[in-house]
Amino acid sequence: MHFNELNLSQELIQAVEELGFTEMTEIQQKSIPLLLEGKDVIGRSNTGTGKTAAFGIPAVESITEADKKNVTVLILCPTRELAMQAHEEIRKFAKFKRIVKAVSVYGGASMERQIFELKRGANIVIGTPGRIMDHIRRKTLKLNNLRCVILDEADEMLNMGFREDIESILSEVPTERQTVLFSATMPPDILAITEKYQNNPIHIKIKSSQKTVELIEQFYFEVAMGRKTDALKLLLYAYSPSSSMVFCNTKKMVDELTEELVKSGFKASGIHGDMKQSQRTQVMNGFKNKSIEILVATDVAARGIDVSGVDAVFNYDLPQDNEYYIHRIGRTGRAGRTGTAYTLISGRKQFYELREIEKYIKADIQEKSLPKKSEIISIRKENIINEISDCKNVSKDAYNIIDRLASKGIDYRETAARIISEKLNIESLPEFDIPQPLKKGRKEKTVKIDINIGRNKRIAPNFILGALVDATGMSGRDFGKIDIFDTHTTVEIPETEKDYILDSTNPMKINGNKVEVKLYNGNVSAMKGKRPEKPKFDRRKSAYGNRKKSDIYSDYIPNRKNRTKKRH
Repeated sequence: MHFNELNLSQELIQAVEELGFTEMTEIQQKSIPLLLEGKDVIGRSNTGTGKTAAFGIPAVESITEADKKNVTVLILCPTRELAMQAHEEIRKFAKFKRIVKAVSVYGGASMERQIFELKRGANIVIGTPGRIMDHIRRKTLKLNNLRCVILDEADEMLNMGFREDIESILSEVPTERQTVLFSATMPPDILAITEKYQNNPIHIKIKSSQKTVELIEQFYFEVAMGRKTDALKLLLYAYSPSSSMVFCNTKKMVDELTEELVKSGFKASGIHGDMKQSQRTQVMNGFKNKSIEILVATDVAARGIDVSGVDAVFNYDLPQDNEYYIHRIGRTGRAGRTGTAYTLISGRKQFYELREIEKYIKADIQEKSLPKKSEIISIRKENIINEISDCKNVSKDAYNIIDRLASKGIDYRETAARIISEKLNIESLPEFDIPQPLKKGRKEKTVKIDINIGRNKRIAPNFILGALVDATGMSGRDFGKIDIFDTHTTVEIPETEKDYILDSTNPMKINGNKVEVKLYNGNVSAMKGKRPEKPKFDRRKSAYGNRKKSDIYSDYIPNRKNRTKKRH
């Protein structure tokens, strides 16, 4: 089923077509018509199946002239990253529908800026439960005109301890409303919410999309801030792929990077949404006939591109969605061919994001050192020798040119040297200091932080971990042992990250409670001799789904035997 078969406004159809969407995914085909009718829906679907469009398109379509300054749609997401992604997608769908005003609110960002945006008038609000609750308490977010509530990745929100916040929010909104819930799994807590807050919901179950990409080797390189362009040039010089794609997240970056590559002598061209169709066609024809060797593109512009024989894919920017990573690297390794994908990362945040991608695709992305200038020169020398050795057909015109050059005082050795120097192109190689790895392995020193909330507030380890992950953007595996006492909790953290973690977690809320986070000073008087609480597991009804007990413990105790496998 195609999008133009839906009863959508012309503004929305135009936006969808510009994004390159034609045929709907299964979750979109089954849920969009129901949501447009105002039905309550429970969608069981993983990330990557197109669920943001499944709820985003009906949300945008529902906004009318009367909703200019009233919040009519509220979308709850478990993390600020997902809230930002959903906000960006909805803005794209609303590009030609000017009355739609979407605002995102989440922790770790300026409260004043968010209040300003809300006061200007918003009809779609996307945010994390904790920050949404903050705005409700401040009366900067009024939900009395709300018509639709959407819970995205509801199971993840519950695992992070947001159930109390979710129920508080749902109790604040009008009872006559549409309630939509998307979740990868359906644990008892999810079913309890659906029974309490939804009205005869229609269940939609979608099979998960394929996440493994065979025959593709995947590597990443740690690059100093601001040196990704030089690093990309080094890799292109070293590996000399005959056909490659480089992915950036913005049109501006595509233009700037393409210009830099062309200046350095690469046969590169960019493609993005602002280009005319005739320009796009010309670029694609050049890429297919190999006159353009490097195609620099955004994810949206790359939709529908099907070119065989792409040797390598370079992620200049990390993708904004994990599923985009699969789509990107899938451009190589097609039709039984092997392929290679390279990703450039800079800084701690991108390192954590790459680890989340690795976890999502269930495959190793191997760390690799950038090649040195001397190594690249050696490789290029060998390539030139092999290229000349393999050339068997030499025309008479070639000899004629050599004779003419000799008559001008340029003998055959000088002629060959000039041609080889041009092919080596050593002068254009950037000087580059190989950066030190972001992590020195798992034997780094650790310290403890102290959080002033404990067993007396019915806190569980997954609540603590979820709040820390949400506040810092780090992975759950970066945190160590969690000990819960009566009135406080200690968490083991990497010593090198202590300042960043303390800065990111003050202020922070856990299960609706405002907490203070500080370095643990080793004072055990508050423990009163009581042993810390360990995570409890019910073999029949586990809040952790199908995960093994040993896997859950590994989230909190990094030195267990099942954690010895190196992930980076």
